[in-house]
Formats: sequence, structure tokens, C-alpha cells
Amino acid sequence: MLLSRMRSAGLGLAVAAFCLTGASADEACGLCAQSIVTNSSLADCFLEQYDQLEKGDGAAVAVDLSQCGSRGIVEALPTPESGAVEPDTQFMISRAQLGCLKKKLEEPGLVLDPSARIELGSCQ
Repeated sequence: MLLSRMRSAGLGLAVAAFCLTGASADEACGLCAQSIVTNSSLADCFLEQYDQLEKGDGAAVAVDLSQCGSRGIVEALPTPESGAVEPDTQFMISRAQLGCLKKKLEEPGLVLDPSARIELGSCQ
């Protein structure tokens, strides 16, 4: 719980620092993720929160999906040979990446489980 609060505080400070630099929406976001790892549960949660995330202002968007997922149920850890990577629950993306990530997550036939890496480098 403490680690989660520290991550949230760190992400908040990073967003504040980015906003204070006066970076315009056209400038590259140096703190923004170039890719994220997600699964179907987190992707659904992101899509549910999309309208709220889109309403914010500023060049960067802090996405916090740490409260998403199955509550009260402990999910099985992936086996090492499965190749699954721990999903990202907190990350920062640019406004352009926000819309691009939504489009990528809505692609038909996208396989997200046990986890999948979504490249965002071309979304800038």
C-alpha cells in the first residue's frame, strides 16, 4: 500500500514538473512512455476512464490504473516460461498517445492476455 502511494506521488510530481516546464503539445514528451504493457482487464479499465482522461488539460496525461482489476481476488502469477510481463498500471502519455492508445486497444482481434506490449512511439 505504501509503495502504491509512493508511486502515485512520484507520478504526480513528474506530471507537475512536466507541466511547469511550459512544454507545448507539439513538443516531444520526454517523460511519456514509448510502450506500455497491458492486459484485457486493464485495457477495459483504460477505455472506461478514457472520456475523463481526455477532458484534462496539459500536454501530458498521467494514467493511473492501479485501482482497476479484480478487487479482492488474487490473480495467479504468470509462469516464467509463459513470457508474460507485468502490466503497467501507472504511466504518462502525451495527448496524441492517449487517442492512439485508445484506437490500438479497440482494434479487432487484439490479444491482450496474459499481457501484451503496445508500442506508442509512432503515436507522437
